[in-house]
This record gives sequence, structure tokens and C-alpha cells, in this order.
Amino acid sequence: MSLSRPTLVLLPGLAADAEMWRAQLDALASPWQPRVADVNRHHDTIEAMAAALLAQHAGELVLCGASMGGIVAMEAARQAPQRIRALALLGTNARPETDDMRALREGAIALFAKGQVREVIEPNVALAFHPDQAQDAALTGAYLEFVLRAGADQLIRQNRAIMARPDARLHLPRLRCPTLVMCGDADQLTPPECSHEIAALVPGAQLVMVPRCGHMLTMEKPALVNATLMHWLQQVA
Repeated sequence: MSLSRPTLVLLPGLAADAEMWRAQLDALASPWQPRVADVNRHHDTIEAMAAALLAQHAGELVLCGASMGGIVAMEAARQAPQRIRALALLGTNARPETDDMRALREGAIALFAKGQVREVIEPNVALAFHPDQAQDAALTGAYLEFVLRAGADQLIRQNRAIMARPDARLHLPRLRCPTLVMCGDADQLTPPECSHEIAALVPGAQLVMVPRCGHMLTMEKPALVNATLMHWLQQVA
């Protein structure tokens, strides 16, 4: 492996953008100058998103993906393991879609297609946060704003990509890059068992559970997440 500093790319979750990484962009600016991927907005499958990510950024990469972004990061590591210096997987899931979740997503997609985005998203915002943070109107408002900003077409397309995601568990045991797995201990959308499973599958993976935190750990517990990422990145570099 090269001793030069790899490119750090932050991958947002479903319907998310750089807003969910705001605290990390500030904290990691020096010396990493991270870039935020937008492949979730331009491609129809997880595989295509990962391929586009690899095409957009030359050389070795450190991929830090949250939720759907973690799924894309794992797929990029499958497609080009020699290019991935390290992986940070935050609140994500290596498993394929379940029948129950597929049915829920199909129901939501039908409503999105009718233009009922706010009606679907707003009542479920609290599910993305620990009860402590769910009471923070500024925090939940920022989350709701970027999901609504994504719009119906993006929500439909990205949900379909998630529904058809590959089973990453099949290739994770072959990974040889440093891997950090983080999860909120009260994550209702990707329960901690999913992160425990990933950490058990990847040789040498480091698992960090974030206390009193839900799914949106980059926004809910930025100080702890930033400190953990900075320490880990120093080891990677």
C-alpha cells in the first residue's frame, strides 16, 4: 500500500446529503479535507452507485458510509478491495432486504408516487433518533428538511435500490482493510445486532456502540463520533 494520504469520502444515507455530515466536515477538514459523495442521487442500484464512486475518485480511498452509504461502501470494497485503504461503517446493515421491510417500503413508495412525502416522513422522524434527541426540534427539523429536499422521485428510486441491495455478508470475511463499525445503542432502523454481525464478519474490525443514540449518530452525537473517527483515521494514516 502507498504511504500517501488516501482520499476520505463520506457517503450519506437514504435521501440524505452533506447536511448529515456537517459536524464531521468541520472536524475532519484538517488534514483530511473529506469529500461527500452524491452517487445515491444519480444511480439506480447499489452496485451502480459503488461503481460510480470508484470512477469519480482516483487512487486509494477511505470510505465512511452511514446507513445506505455504508451499504454502498461495502459494495465498493467488494468491487475494488485493492483500492480501499479503510472502511468506517456507521449504523448500517449487511443483510439483504426482508419481506416485511419490502412490504413497508412498497407501501411508502405508493404514497410517495402520489406526492404524499411529508405525510409519510414527518410522523416517522422520531424513529431515526434516540428519545433524548427526538425532542430537539432543530435537530429533527434539519433531518426532515433534507429528506423533504430529496423529493418523491429520489425517495422512490433510493428505496428501490435498498430493496434490491446485495447480501454483503458473503464478501465481508474477505476484507483485509482496517474497518470501524459504529452504531447507536438505540438505533431502531438498523438495530445494533446488524453492526455486531458486520464486526464479527470482518477480520479485525473495531466495534463502537454510541450510548443513548439512535440511527442518526453523525447528527445526534457529533462530538463522540468525531473523536472516534479522528482517532481511527490517525491510525489509518
